[in-house]
Amino acid sequence: MIKHMKNRVGPFLLAGTLSLAALSTRAASQRARTDSLVSATVKSMLVRYRDAFFVDTAALIPPPSFASRADSLAWVTWRDRAARAGDEYRVVVSLFDRQLQVIRGADTLLVAPIAVASGITLEYAGRAWTFRTPRGQRRVLRKVEDPVWRPPDWLYAEVASEYGLKLERLHEGSSINLEDGRRLTVRNGIVGLSQPGSSAFTALPIDEHIVFNSTLFIPPAGTWNRKVEGELGPYALDLGSGYLLHGTPDQTSIGRAVTHGCIRLADPDITWLYENIPVGTPVYIY
Repeated sequence: MIKHMKNRVGPFLLAGTLSLAALSTRAASQRARTDSLVSATVKSMLVRYRDAFFVDTAALIPPPSFASRADSLAWVTWRDRAARAGDEYRVVVSLFDRQLQVIRGADTLLVAPIAVASGITLEYAGRAWTFRTPRGQRRVLRKVEDPVWRPPDWLYAEVASEYGLKLERLHEGSSINLEDGRRLTVRNGIVGLSQPGSSAFTALPIDEHIVFNSTLFIPPAGTWNRKVEGELGPYALDLGSGYLLHGTPDQTSIGRAVTHGCIRLADPDITWLYENIPVGTPVYIY
């Protein structure tokens, strides 16, 4: 766009110069008046062209906002450390710019848009979760192909809050009696239904929430009902403490503040990271 703008400015200035040359035989006072008029015309044309074609990309990203003074100091600290880092490979994540860079020495190998944490606080039944990505330095601990998501408790609290449901936790080895006389229980790592006095067991779909009696039940950790395939895209890079760089089936979310703390990338970009970034690579987040 800048190059295109320069190409368009030239003819405007040239037209002004030719007009002045054609009027060179007129009186000095008339020349000065014409010069002023042409200059104003050229300036007006340039301003109209700028307003029509120049896009201030900085305006597309909201200005920095900080949760606290400590948060603003952390931003400055880790931004500067990322700039001074001398690692052979490093991943640099700017949460404000919603951008990830891969740098090797003095070379930038990849610049990719990302989806970042929403910053929203969810409150439910006396508990609260704030969805942020902490600033600081992490490392790529492992790389995973076809990652499986194991939803944390906040997912179930989020769904229960949205639909006005109560929330109850299922435990391995115990049963819950439902209003219709059936029992909700766990067998062989799957949540299902059984009848009192019968050994029959009907497994529930593993890709659906478990809702009975206006209550959403949280499956035990490790059950098949607590595993969601496809939600993290084709690859994930584990940064520890539950934070990931990963893909997403919702490519339209890239560039937005919508995640619960992880950093999402478009599938081509997370594929590039998986194929090119070694385990152990430092990740600077600011």
